[in-house]
Amino acid sequence: MKAGKLVPDETMVKLISSELSVLKTSTWLLDGFPRTRPQAEALDQHEKLDLVLSLEVPDEVIIERIKGRWTHLPSGRIYHTEFNPPKVPGKDDVTGEPLVQREDDKAESVRRRLEYYAANTGPLKKFYEEQGLLECFHGTMSNEIYPRVHKYLQTYIPAHGGPF
Repeated sequence: MKAGKLVPDETMVKLISSELSVLKTSTWLLDGFPRTRPQAEALDQHEKLDLVLSLEVPDEVIIERIKGRWTHLPSGRIYHTEFNPPKVPGKDDVTGEPLVQREDDKAESVRRRLEYYAANTGPLKKFYEEQGLLECFHGTMSNEIYPRVHKYLQTYIPAHGGPF
């Protein structure tokens, strides 16, 4: 994590497949997995996906958001300099103790993770495009992207036999 790297494919596939085997009769949503084509291919051996959504946000927007994140380590409370600032800069609202920026929230760590992610996203997207499962949504803010995703799902899910 400190180096900005992701969990190895084999570990993730084993973990997710194990959890999904328990959910055989339930509807589920994966967020952030799979991240690589080998993960997708391995998952495909266990579960067939109905739909894959890709939220496309420019790297600089992601970096700006994450580098503003500060944490109170003992409690896990998270603050953000812009979206949820502490009452006193650099101090936890409850205890007054110092906040820290985790190594994986620093701009360079985020940039390394995004570079790794981008290198793996192309083949992953192609895998799902080939299956006709991929839908991409571009934007910079949740309130810009979410309404389009919601509208799409309102038409997709009933058309494919599910409630919404």
